[in-house]
Amino acid sequence: MLFCLDIGNTITTLGLFDGDKLTHHWRVTTEVHRTADEYAVLVGSLLGLEIKKIQDIQAVCMVSVVPQLTGVFVELCHRYWRFDPLVVDAGVRTGVKIRTENPREVGADRIVNAVAAYKRYGGPACVVDFSTATSFDAISGEGDYLGGAIAPGMGIALDALAERAAKLPKIEIARPPQAIGRNTVQSMQSGFLFGTVGLVEGMVTRFRHELGEEMRVIATGSLADLIARETDAIQFLDPWLTLDGLKWIYSMNRA
Repeated sequence: MLFCLDIGNTITTLGLFDGDKLTHHWRVTTEVHRTADEYAVLVGSLLGLEIKKIQDIQAVCMVSVVPQLTGVFVELCHRYWRFDPLVVDAGVRTGVKIRTENPREVGADRIVNAVAAYKRYGGPACVVDFSTATSFDAISGEGDYLGGAIAPGMGIALDALAERAAKLPKIEIARPPQAIGRNTVQSMQSGFLFGTVGLVEGMVTRFRHELGEEMRVIATGSLADLIARETDAIQFLDPWLTLDGLKWIYSMNRA
């Protein structure tokens, strides 16, 4: 079985593939101070919930934007599985040509998403990833990565507002009853949810103007479902897109 990990700044996404089928998936909070042994216990517990054993893992493919944890998971693989994981970085084949001014500065997770989006939906395409940041990635009709846009994610924007405005509380990200909030919490929820929807609709319009009317729009990430329910700008909801991209890249490099 193939075990895939997307290590993000806030959330780590994990998935288990049996052949081409994603059989199980999880999201856990990223903790930079955990050791390899602590993460091994966590992984073992998750697999145990599905009546699997950590020894059943035959290969690991991972992408990480947290350098401190990249080494931790490599150590985990060495200690518990006795093999090297495939870490997606500049030296790994992805099949994607990066058409930016400095290809090495593009986050590997964004390329992984581009691989999966083009394989599943074709191009041109725009991937909207709702993670720590809200990112927009453009893929050409030929599958090339063209660039994108990065905006603050809802979570960090919410934390920043609560920190800087003494009278505003920390709130749950949820849909308010209406756009016009009747109290402080509803007003904040409206601003963050519907404000993000407006951001998505505006950016998708601009990307479509540059990529063409046939552009597909795919949403992924932990908050994708919440936003997708509020707008027609998102055509495909694919919360586990990054895991599929890792599976494709592993298949390309397994030899």
